[in-house]
Amino acid sequence: MNESWSFVIDFLLISLLIGIATVLKARIPFFKKWIVPTSMIAGFLGLLLGPEFLGWLKFDIDMLGELVYHLMGIGFIALSLKERQVNRKPAMLNSGMIIVSTYLIQGIIGFSFFLFLVHFFYPQFFPGIGLLLPLGFGQGPGQAYSIGTQWEELGAIGGGNIGLTIAGIGFLWATIIGIIVMNLLIRKKKFTFHPKQQTAHEDIVETSAPDEIPLADAIDKLTYQVALIGIIYFITYLTLHGLEIILTPLGTFGSTLAQLLIGFHFIIGSIYAMIFRTLLNKLKRREFKLEHEPNNFLLQRISGFAFDYMITASIAAISIYALQDYLLPIIVLTSLGGLVTIFFLVWVVPRLFPTDTLPNTLGFFGMATGTISTGLALVKAVDPEFQSNTTDNLVVGSATAIMFGFPLLLLLNIPIVGFIENNPMLYLYTLGGLILYFFVLMTVLHFRSKKIND
Repeated sequence: MNESWSFVIDFLLISLLIGIATVLKARIPFFKKWIVPTSMIAGFLGLLLGPEFLGWLKFDIDMLGELVYHLMGIGFIALSLKERQVNRKPAMLNSGMIIVSTYLIQGIIGFSFFLFLVHFFYPQFFPGIGLLLPLGFGQGPGQAYSIGTQWEELGAIGGGNIGLTIAGIGFLWATIIGIIVMNLLIRKKKFTFHPKQQTAHEDIVETSAPDEIPLADAIDKLTYQVALIGIIYFITYLTLHGLEIILTPLGTFGSTLAQLLIGFHFIIGSIYAMIFRTLLNKLKRREFKLEHEPNNFLLQRISGFAFDYMITASIAAISIYALQDYLLPIIVLTSLGGLVTIFFLVWVVPRLFPTDTLPNTLGFFGMATGTISTGLALVKAVDPEFQSNTTDNLVVGSATAIMFGFPLLLLLNIPIVGFIENNPMLYLYTLGGLILYFFVLMTVLHFRSKKIND
């Protein structure tokens, strides 16, 4: 078969896996009882049937990695183009700081653990691998693979594959361990949640906005949304290409920073999408309108498609053979990270969200070990109608987490520079920076919690 089919065949195989997983999810009682995303079932099915185990499906592992990278960018741009009401309440800031504080404590545990391993047992390891814990657990497979791959190109062996594995194990914590945590917390008094009784059932009907594309128009609604995403992704590519040209001649730090920025393509794309949406809203207030409007419903569907395929591809792309040297350290790392995440959130969330404590704790835990979708899946188990404030806290908190997380992104650059330049002191600076920033955020959250509970 012509090599031009290679990418298409991988895409079709992922589609087949998602189709099979959908049937299994609907018909097997175990999957009905446990909250397991369909895309995760499809991913582990692909891992079992793929070249690493049974060999029935001939995936191109490198191609799947590229697919994960680009689907993440597309999904985040689609979400960022959506129009939403901006919540300026204190809960918005508290949520963002909780999310970033969780990343920080995961980063402190992961980085400290790998520094210990490098010093006593595995001197050939790159200690920055420990920082893939908050990336894989908190940000999901796309970013963990993207950053890990950039580190791998700079000399860190197995970075991308390790990121995918940590993210895959994170999904297990978010689902299987999440169900156990949910059942334990339900029995605790301070974690009780009593949803309001519905007085009447109301059907929700999706209505078209006045400026939306009519069915008889020359361009389809979906085509227009995809075109907008494509234009913004193209601008993102031009930006990254330009930064690479500017930074690479600046030496080791410049080339390292350029590679890391390529890994953060989804953030750059999201920023461009939010800028476009903000400008569009300002033009609308001045009664200047584009020919057509972005459609929230279709943008949500596009992002859902991108993330479902991304999760499936990321798990199917895990290479067990490439993990032989790292397997035991990763099992210990993810176990430590999962336990610390549980204890931290069970301690901090009730102090900042004295109402709706149970769904908020489950939501933050599901998101801090998987994705926002696994967080919402856990919330739905105790709050089926989403009557609590949890969904707003997770979605809007994720937006503010970008602001609070910026220092963390800067700290991620330091260890790889220390690795390339053989300067271990940069590792200590990184760990010190993580600890200092964690205590700064915790101090702020402490004073904010006192105001809430007084």
